[in-house]
Amino acid sequence: MYEAHFGLQELPFGITPDTSFAYACASHQEALNTLLVAVKNGEGFIKITGEVGTGKTLLCRRFLAMLDDTYALAYIPNPYLEPRTLLLALAEELGVNLAKEDDQYHLIKGLTQALLGFARQDKSVVLCLDEAQAMPIESIEALRLLTNLETEKRKLLQVVLFGQPELDYKLAQDSVRQLRQRITFQYRLGELGREELDYYLAHRLRVAGYRGNRLITKPAVRALHRASGGIPRLVNVLAHKSMLLAFGEGAQQVTPPHVRAAASDTPAARQNHWRWLGFAMLLVSAGGIGWMMFR
Repeated sequence: MYEAHFGLQELPFGITPDTSFAYACASHQEALNTLLVAVKNGEGFIKITGEVGTGKTLLCRRFLAMLDDTYALAYIPNPYLEPRTLLLALAEELGVNLAKEDDQYHLIKGLTQALLGFARQDKSVVLCLDEAQAMPIESIEALRLLTNLETEKRKLLQVVLFGQPELDYKLAQDSVRQLRQRITFQYRLGELGREELDYYLAHRLRVAGYRGNRLITKPAVRALHRASGGIPRLVNVLAHKSMLLAFGEGAQQVTPPHVRAAASDTPAARQNHWRWLGFAMLLVSAGGIGWMMFR
């Protein structure tokens, strides 16, 4: 694509959670510290929330990568599962063999024995649930029953819930008030500030191999912040499109018009009067890219 044009080894603004590009912004570092302290203290439930695109999955992967072999880890990326299936998924993640035809009582009994086995090995069991706002209430309650298990020193199972703000509404229901009272550590991920955004962009470009002068001008950074609201995933989408537009023009820097054009072509971006300008620039740039590719 535009890697050679800008002197890059790879694309810098992908939207998949890649820990090699992780940037330790203040919000993420505070959340990571919260997780590490909570797990070390042996808490039962921990909650991390954030808007769509603020990097919850990336944070989860960073967190899991920092835990050593004194922990038995389980990760369930999509917990929209009824209780039995969720318990079977947990067992599978922990390498525990349970009969799929067992009822919920026997599944919990089997998992209890497995958790006690990990405790005898001095291993703490940590379960991370991504997209936790999608969990049925019944499945949340099944997890709570498992976290009731404890030795004199610690819980046998620690659960980290990563979810969108809708998770807070779900946990506000009276039917899960017992679980809500057991969330002793929580953190809300925020968006990138304008200054942080500048460092974030420079960091990702550097990881991708860029070694030149400033590629995204300061006015373009301000435009990116306005259009994205500082949400990392949206920043990546807009920065990628902006670089594609600059490449199409043969330009060596990303400027505000490139960002405005990218924003006009991105439904999730904060829109204003840029739409027609953006559409025109996309057409011009597309023609330029085609000419450069086929000349």
